[in-house]
Amino acid sequence: MRFRDEYVSRDDFYSLGVDEDTGGHYLSIPVSVGIADYEEHYALTPDDYRTLLADPDAARALADECRRREHDERLLEPPPANRGSAV
Repeated sequence: MRFRDEYVSRDDFYSLGVDEDTGGHYLSIPVSVGIADYEEHYALTPDDYRTLLADPDAARALADECRRREHDERLLEPPPANRGSAV
């Protein structure tokens, strides 16, 4: 398993974790394409990660920005051609 969640917000629908392939950190959000659901993973710096773990309001704000596709340059994997909608 490449992505290991270390914190999950069930209320705000995001998670923070470690990319076990690279040792890097991420924020992920759930996405749906109707017939299937998947997660999009956004790269975080170590400082970002520590800040977001300590500040749930900042983490929620970043997750909302990712849902609006404002941080696509941080995506760890390219989205599929039929990219879904954030949940």
